Amino acid sequence: MRFASVAAVAALAFSPISMMPAAHAADAMGSPTGKITLSAKSADVGLGYTWGDGRLTYGGHTYKFSVTGGTIAAVGFSTIEGNGTVYNLHRVQDFDGTYGAAHGEATLGSGLGGLVLENKNGVRIKIETATKGARLASSAEGLTLKLEK
Repeated sequence: MRFASVAAVAALAFSPISMMPAAHAADAMGSPTGKITLSAKSADVGLGYTWGDGRLTYGGHTYKFSVTGGTIAAVGFSTIEGNGTVYNLHRVQDFDGTYGAAHGEATLGSGLGGLVLENKNGVRIKIETATKGARLASSAEGLTLKLEK
């Protein structure tokens, strides 16, 4: 996985002091090809588990998908609502897979965040999240997204 390049793009894309025009940040991610929304919950005591569902809009169609995954070095519980842009998705079946990300969250009540995910097919997702709950995490996270049939 090209984690280092994804982390660099994430830092640029979400940096409030970035002087890079938005078009160049999108170019670094690849070609925007779709949109997602997701709703998930995360429960953690050292090791954690995330579960939920979402919708992918791609090629004029909407597809439902499930979200499962895990984290390390986290404690608490939160609900997550997210919206994002999908890049480099050329075939809908390339969407399925485990996406990796470095993740940090500090939620007490409500919080905002963002992350960039990438799977082995080169599909990238830049997502902005709103969280509610009480959770502290500084961890590597792996999320598996699977289209429902």
